[in-house]
Amino acid sequence: MKDIQKHIILNTEGLSIGYSSKKERTVIASDININLHQGELIGLIGANGIGKSTLLRTLTNVQKPLLGSIHINGKNMHEYQAIDLAKVLSLVLTESMPSKNLTVYELVALGRQPYTNWVGSLTSEDIDKVNEALRLTNIENLKYKNCFELSDGQLQKAMIARALAQDTDLIILDEPTTHLDMYHKAYILKLLQKLAQETKKTILFSSHEIDLAIQLCDTIIVMTADHVISDQPCNLISKGVFNNLFPKDLIAFDQKTGSFRVIK
Repeated sequence: MKDIQKHIILNTEGLSIGYSSKKERTVIASDININLHQGELIGLIGANGIGKSTLLRTLTNVQKPLLGSIHINGKNMHEYQAIDLAKVLSLVLTESMPSKNLTVYELVALGRQPYTNWVGSLTSEDIDKVNEALRLTNIENLKYKNCFELSDGQLQKAMIARALAQDTDLIILDEPTTHLDMYHKAYILKLLQKLAQETKKTILFSSHEIDLAIQLCDTIIVMTADHVISDQPCNLISKGVFNNLFPKDLIAFDQKTGSFRVIK
C-alpha cells in the first residue's frame, strides 16, 4: 500500500485559478500546490463561495488556469487530446442528465465512449467493465430500470458507476451528496471510500459534509480566503486548520472530537 500511495496521479504547481477577460482578471485562489496519490479518497472542503467549483473546473480542464500547471501521471494536462484525457479522468457532476429515459445499464455504458469504435458498439471487454461497475456500486438489480424511476441516491450510484466503467485513474465528483438525506450522504461517501480502496483509483470530491470527510478521507484539501492546504485529516486537526474555517459566532470546531458544534 505504501508503494501505491507514493505514485502521484495528479499534481499542481503554482496554480492560480479564477476568471480573466480583456478588461480584468479575477483571482479566486493562487499558489495551489497539491498532490493526489493513487488509491486515495480526497475531500475538497471550504465555505460557500470560496472557489471549490472553480478549482474542480480547472482541474478537469473545463476552465483554464490563470497561472501554473496541472499534471496527470506526470504529463501536462494541456498536452492531452480530449479522447486521451477521457481515458485518465472521469467527472461526475450534479447537473441533471440529458435524458432520464435511459436505462441504468445504458447510462453506465456511456462511460465506455472513449474506447468504443466509430459506431459505438460495445466489445466483450466493454460489457465486462459495465457489469463490474454495476457490481461495485451494488446496483445490478437496477440495470434495466429507467433513470427517471430512480431515487436521488440510486441515480447518484448510477452516475458513479458510469465513471467507474470509464476506467480512469482519477474520478472527480462535484458535490456528490447534494439533495440526499443524512443516511444516503454517509452511504455515498462510504461507498467512495470503499471504491478507492478496492479499485486503487484516486477519487476527489467536493463537499459540505466536513465531519464525514474528516472521518473517511485519506487526505483533505481545505480552501480558505487566504490559502489552499492539503494534508491528512489528523494533521489538519493538530495544526488547527479547521478552527478558522467559519466565523466563530455560530459554530466552532472541537479538536477533541474532530467535529463541528453549534455555539449555544
